[in-house]
Amino acid sequence: MKSGSNVRHVQGRFVKKSGIEAHKSRMGLLFTAPWILGLLLFYAYPLLSSIYYSFTSYSVLNRGTFVGLANYKELVKDNLFWKSIWNTLYFTALSVPVNIILGIVIALLLNSRIRLIGLYRTVFFIPTLVPVVATATVWRWLLDSNYGIINSLLNKIGIASIPWLASETWSKPALVLIASWGIGQAIIINLAGLQDISPEYYEAAQIDGANLFQRVRNITLPLLTPVIFYNVVMGVINALQTFTLPYTLTGGEGNPVNSLTFYVMHLYNNAFGYMHMGYASAMAWILFLIILVLTIVIFGTSKKWVHYQE
Repeated sequence: MKSGSNVRHVQGRFVKKSGIEAHKSRMGLLFTAPWILGLLLFYAYPLLSSIYYSFTSYSVLNRGTFVGLANYKELVKDNLFWKSIWNTLYFTALSVPVNIILGIVIALLLNSRIRLIGLYRTVFFIPTLVPVVATATVWRWLLDSNYGIINSLLNKIGIASIPWLASETWSKPALVLIASWGIGQAIIINLAGLQDISPEYYEAAQIDGANLFQRVRNITLPLLTPVIFYNVVMGVINALQTFTLPYTLTGGEGNPVNSLTFYVMHLYNNAFGYMHMGYASAMAWILFLIILVLTIVIFGTSKKWVHYQE
């Protein structure tokens, strides 16, 4: 007997659904239909289309023709493509560890039982709620080589002005500094992880004479590794897709000397600046592969350093 919308499978045989069950099934499909349609329209279709477009010369102005691997071969010859990969990986390798360490240290401080601790937690989380464009605009003013407040403060203590956003040497460290402004979410996640650690571990360690540093090193950090693992994975994925911050700071130009031309910026400029949709689609899939490989590597190594409470 074939199953249909009003038939269900029970213990190796098909049983006809009651009218109420069939009605519930139809209502379930009805309520999930908008989500399913949205998934197909805004995710599945663009995803499959981009695969096809990456093998064509498609642009907004014309449908293009099938060119095989031409777009991928062109990427290899594109110096700015390699420059953008280097900039993105450099930023990722620098910003992720910095944000992980800062997030843990601040979370440890905010895990204290002191007066107004709720206020302090709110203060550290608020920057996360500020739009990235607004954050970039404010920091662009703060780091201005000539009139920025930060350089003014440095001058008062005898340090020469630093060309934060005008120097190829300082531009990416400056971006890491700005990006660390929004680690509130990581702090909250770390804080939740800290509060999930049983106090019994610390009580036993204190009885054995362990000091604060020893408790943090031997208890807190090992038991916090699942949270650190999550933050590392999400941090790497987000850093590799960095776009809004450098785009706003440089007006989309990536200067100085393309030191702030990140991968997604280069992809965006090709797609919507030069209308090279096929080329940009190929770039998108290269980025997907980079993220996939790094994520697999992180997951593969996690067994050696991530510890879970029993």
